Amino acid sequence: MPFLSSDAAPARSLPVVNADIRALWQRGGGRLSPEARREYERLLAEWAAAVRGDTAEAA
Repeated sequence: MPFLSSDAAPARSLPVVNADIRALWQRGGGRLSPEARREYERLLAEWAAAVRGDTAEAA
């Protein structure tokens, strides 16, 4: 299990992360620069963590 710092930023909700992903694609016109690709990968990881959090809360 990865180490989680006590001063880590609180997790954002799925709709917020999803909106950021959509906005990133819209800004790029459907194409991502290398910098935008890195941001997209970070957002996908955040989105996946939010999905796991929602699943855990539902259980």
